[in-house]
Amino acid sequence: MSKLQVAIAGLGRMGARHALHFNNLTPRAQVVAVSSPKQEELDWAKANLEGARTYLDYDEMLRSEPSLQAVVVASATSVHAEQAIKAINKGLHVLCEKPLSTRVEESQAVVDAYRTSQKTNPSQKVVCGFSRRFDSSYRDAFDKMKSGLIGRPSVFRSQTCDKLDPSGFFVEYAQFSGGIFVDCSIHDIDLALWFFGEDSVIKSVTAVGITAVSPELRKYNDRDNALGIVEFYDGRIAQLFCSRMMAAGQEDSTEVTGTAGKLAINTQPASNLVNIYEPSGIRREIPPHYYGRFREAFITEANEFTASCLDDTPPPMRLEGAVAAVRIGCALQESLITGKKIEFDEKGERIVPAKL
Repeated sequence: MSKLQVAIAGLGRMGARHALHFNNLTPRAQVVAVSSPKQEELDWAKANLEGARTYLDYDEMLRSEPSLQAVVVASATSVHAEQAIKAINKGLHVLCEKPLSTRVEESQAVVDAYRTSQKTNPSQKVVCGFSRRFDSSYRDAFDKMKSGLIGRPSVFRSQTCDKLDPSGFFVEYAQFSGGIFVDCSIHDIDLALWFFGEDSVIKSVTAVGITAVSPELRKYNDRDNALGIVEFYDGRIAQLFCSRMMAAGQEDSTEVTGTAGKLAINTQPASNLVNIYEPSGIRREIPPHYYGRFREAFITEANEFTASCLDDTPPPMRLEGAVAAVRIGCALQESLITGKKIEFDEKGERIVPAKL
């Protein structure tokens, strides 16, 4: 059985995980090449990805691998769109880590490149890696909602809350992340579009935030805690909470309230089924980071992407939804900084206030 020939672009924490998932935990795929501008990351690849060729330059990798079929873009967010477009233009399948870009225009450029390429290469697959769509609990909740179990879903509440990292990583990362809503809440925004329907049209956004533990984030127009409200034209609303200062570990949860009931996912996070009984009471441990909670989802993502490429089946999600998520995330970030409500017309286009 032939295996999908995969290259990994970027070997930071997430790129390394993707590399191991595709190489070791996806039977129908094989990592044949990797690229990174950091020699230490290529050294890691030589030690952990037997047979994979290493490149310091992404473009050189694309030129030098004629048998390549797919690229996983897991580089810095600032080059997601650029690298994805280059791979698309070569006719390769692409799995791009979220978000496509920190800017709407660059995200749309990826979609435009894909549409153009599909005219001559209709079997090409390009997917943005929103990992929660591959999580078994979220899928179960979505199926229950689609069955009508909770009536019409009307109110969506979701959060992505990272464990406090006193190293200052998130402060420097804020220079490139696009802000806490684009980086953290992008998953929750995508979930809202999934549960409400990817054609949902945004009406307005408002956001507020604070720097509770990292005031230096303000020099990059970012915050370490923020709340956002997204209003849609069909009368539904979404409330989003993102944070960088959870003491116990990663806390990612979602509630979908419908006209006949409610679904709640991971509202009581736990690493396993162990309760710890101590003199001070009973407690349970929770995953220390995002990957600890969603490891199996990432593995499922790798396998389903591979199957879609090899079997020419529809990709697990539409790429256009990734642009909508960035549009909402950027608008929330702007509202967070300016303190202003941002409104859109019924076509989803930004309404620019008239100048008096």
